[in-house]
Amino acid sequence: MSDDVVSATDPDWSRENVRSFWDPGPKLLRAIRRYQVAQTRGGLIGKLASKYWVLMHRFWSVMTQCEIHLHMPIAGGLRLPHPTGIVIHPESSIGPNSMIFQQVTLAGPCKIGGHVDIGAGAKIIGPVTIGDHAVIGANAVVTKDVNAYETVAGIPAKVISTRQPD
Repeated sequence: MSDDVVSATDPDWSRENVRSFWDPGPKLLRAIRRYQVAQTRGGLIGKLASKYWVLMHRFWSVMTQCEIHLHMPIAGGLRLPHPTGIVIHPESSIGPNSMIFQQVTLAGPCKIGGHVDIGAGAKIIGPVTIGDHAVIGANAVVTKDVNAYETVAGIPAKVISTRQPD
């Protein structure tokens, strides 16, 4: 799918499909999502299922060295292509169809919009809001809000380009 047609509002669940036996990003997300469903279901089956998904979440968290809280609101279509060392504050929220690369840290409550790409090693120090279709460059340190369609990079992050909405 072209980057120009990725929605910031409608999740593309196919982006989270497990594609092989060893696919840690989608498997970590699956554990989080199924845990949340089991918790909502409740009852004996819900409790047993949630315990299983907690174990799966811990396994994939250790394998990837990621810290993503089980109760975190994550909209559909999140991609974690290289999910090593990602740390996300539990009060953060992530919009649909976003992509987070390795070694990214969301410190403090960050609100990530839809179809936001966060480059490897970026640090977002909240509370901040990142607008839809924004791009955070690799190793950027974001301490201020980023508007929709902006690309930021550097330490501290500065706007390097602004795209026009389609």
